[in-house]
Amino acid sequence: MTNGLARASVRFRPSSFVGSFVALFFGAAIIMACGTLMQTGLTAHVTPVRYAHAPVIVAATPEARITVHSGNETRTAAAALPERARVDAGLVARIAAQPGVAVALPDSAFPVQSGPGSTLPPLTGRNFSALTVAGPQGAPLAQGRAPGDGEVLLDTSTAQAAGLAVGSSVTLTAPGGRGSYRISGLTASQADHASAWFADGAAEQLSGHPGRVDAIAVLPREGVSTKTLAQQVGQTVGTGGEVLTGDARGAAEQPGLAQGKQVLLGLGGSFGGIAAMTAVFVVMGTVALATGQRAREFALLRAIGATPRQIRRTIATEAALLAPMAGAAGVLPGLALARWWFDALVSRGAVPAGVALSTGVVPIAVAVGASLLAALASGHLASRRPAKLRPSQALGEAAVERARPGTVRTVIGLLAVAGGVAMAAIAANLTGENAANVALGVVMSFLLAVALLGPLLARFATGLLGTPLRAGGGAAGSLAADNTRANARRLASAITPIVMVTAFCGTLLFLQSTIRHVSAAQIRTGVVADQVIGSKGPGLPVDTAGQIARLPGVDASIGVLHSGAVYRSGDVLASATALGISGDPARLPRVLDLGVKDGSLAALGGSADTVAIDASLADTLGVKVGDRAPLWLGDGTEVRPTVVATYERGLGLGQLLLPRAALTGHVTGGFDTEVLVADTPGADRAAVAAAAVTRLGSPMVTVTDSAGYTAQADRDLELNSWANTVMAGVLGGFAAVAAANTLVMTALDRRREVGLLRLAGATRRQVRGMMRWEALLVAATGLLVGGAIAWITLVPVARGLTGAAPYVPVGTALPLAAGTVALALAATALPTRALLRTRPVEAGAGRA
Repeated sequence: MTNGLARASVRFRPSSFVGSFVALFFGAAIIMACGTLMQTGLTAHVTPVRYAHAPVIVAATPEARITVHSGNETRTAAAALPERARVDAGLVARIAAQPGVAVALPDSAFPVQSGPGSTLPPLTGRNFSALTVAGPQGAPLAQGRAPGDGEVLLDTSTAQAAGLAVGSSVTLTAPGGRGSYRISGLTASQADHASAWFADGAAEQLSGHPGRVDAIAVLPREGVSTKTLAQQVGQTVGTGGEVLTGDARGAAEQPGLAQGKQVLLGLGGSFGGIAAMTAVFVVMGTVALATGQRAREFALLRAIGATPRQIRRTIATEAALLAPMAGAAGVLPGLALARWWFDALVSRGAVPAGVALSTGVVPIAVAVGASLLAALASGHLASRRPAKLRPSQALGEAAVERARPGTVRTVIGLLAVAGGVAMAAIAANLTGENAANVALGVVMSFLLAVALLGPLLARFATGLLGTPLRAGGGAAGSLAADNTRANARRLASAITPIVMVTAFCGTLLFLQSTIRHVSAAQIRTGVVADQVIGSKGPGLPVDTAGQIARLPGVDASIGVLHSGAVYRSGDVLASATALGISGDPARLPRVLDLGVKDGSLAALGGSADTVAIDASLADTLGVKVGDRAPLWLGDGTEVRPTVVATYERGLGLGQLLLPRAALTGHVTGGFDTEVLVADTPGADRAAVAAAAVTRLGSPMVTVTDSAGYTAQADRDLELNSWANTVMAGVLGGFAAVAAANTLVMTALDRRREVGLLRLAGATRRQVRGMMRWEALLVAATGLLVGGAIAWITLVPVARGLTGAAPYVPVGTALPLAAGTVALALAATALPTRALLRTRPVEAGAGRA
């Protein structure tokens, strides 16, 4: 019986299930997209190209790792390293001594720039012994011979484009030094276009990281299998590196793969969890609303003898019929969203270009399964009241809305409010990422409270806004105020999605706007240099700051090497920006005003084993001046430098400040990012800038002021800003669809009410006016409550991350509010027009 009733309901009354289908469809699409990204992050790999001919590669672990103990369980926490990790060059000889190894080839890459007047593009420097790694065996040279001391080998295409030939001389600059080199030969290899090959000894010094290599390519002896070779190499390497075979070798070519996987797992996992909770939240609310709108049907079934079990089974069967179809329909749109998202990450450099989007049955099963479980759970909860009613009371109870939520629902809602307040108070006493980690709990607690206490909230909002509505809205306004007060549960169903739109979008967008605003303000205040010298190429040579310091009119010249570091925060690893400073640190305040709180920046010159640290990060690490800060440098090297100063402007200018010598050899490139110059009092700024360009003699050099530095910093924040904006767009878009869907459902359910109003003499204009005022009341309540939730969440989190109050740009807030109002009006106006096309007598009769 129940299966037949369920099939008949879905077949003959499809309009009752359209709203639930729409919610399930979009929820499944979002879960599918996030699941696909997460699966890609778990399985991401890059097909080897350079190392395709070497069956075994030895490379360093691209992550920092810690062991976390939780009760009797032990797990490993990891974070991708911001720089390339390298292995000990001494492993080459030990690996080559293994019986199955024919040859072990060290491979290193480093940036190389040409000297003044040269037309050579930026090059990739390499050691000559690794020339055969990327190409077939045989004669690798097209002309000339291998490079010796003071010589270099170029690829044919690059040399011809620059008008160079064998025997020509060229001046080249690398992280480890500058010199004039004779071209000893040309290679026909196209695998390493725009490369410069040096003798092994020279390459080791020029790389800037002597004694360490990027990777070691291992070739087997005749008849030795890859498995046997890998075992022998693994026994030699031990914990000094990773032994890679197959597609895993691509990770050695693309050191950014670990960070790309972390980005994909972060979006697909963390954000996917938020999106899944939001989707389930919306789906449960919509299905419950659709079930509640059919209270008369269930009451009639109870009146004619249907048992509570039959009512529950009917609703469960309807969900089982509807949810799989909606979930399956959301698979392809979800996959399209994942593809767009993934391609955008690749185009922004967050994910290596060689990674392919991974699709499979797991995200599909999760999307469809989550839709089914959400529909079943919400249907079960919504069916409790009609199933429990006595047959003699069912029709009477269905005709009258309950005055207030049930006791259990009210108690849980009040506990959710208390939990949200408590977590907001906890976040107010935290700093840095610890405060940000509490934000999700605050938002979800308050949203749960809104969902549970919605009718009480709607009654309060009606009481608060009803008086001005009656006074200024005329007859339509009075009707709207009375209707919303009498039907608070229906109003609550429409308010909840709007609260979600406002709370989620407000938190994500305004948190990012606060970070950008404070960061830009810190840079404007902190960069006091008269000149900022940068480069359109890979960077500035190490001695640039020294050359500029000797120019007339220059008072201070400080080189800045941008890098990153990793630190431990509780049971997780997080990354921080780091600056390597060259030049006299005592002169640093002439170009950077960091807002020093304790200690002295001049002490950075006393030892390479020192660090100045942002005050917020110092609080997170629990260190002060004189303590040692546990850190991992960008390549994974563990250090414990002594804290010599703490400062306030780390968000915009860098969270860690170290002597450049501490970072040398631990960065991917090795060139300075910029040089900050302070002119002597009275010096001609234009003349100093011109002299700097002339001294450096490179067309790649740029000279700007603090505004240029700010632009560079803004570009560094672009990825985070874009990611948060996309998150807000996806969540906000889904919640907006849910809000419109709910408003349409509630409006279409009022056919009998509109018909009775028309029979009582209300005009079409009055009915439309009433519906507009109700939509405005819904939008205003949703905006106020959602804005309050966002603000309560943002205040402690913003202060913890930036030390400032939330920054809410008018240009973002007003369109968000206007869009919400327009959405409410449109979602109400369209179904109202459809209702008014029905004659009053027909509408008043309604459906039996």
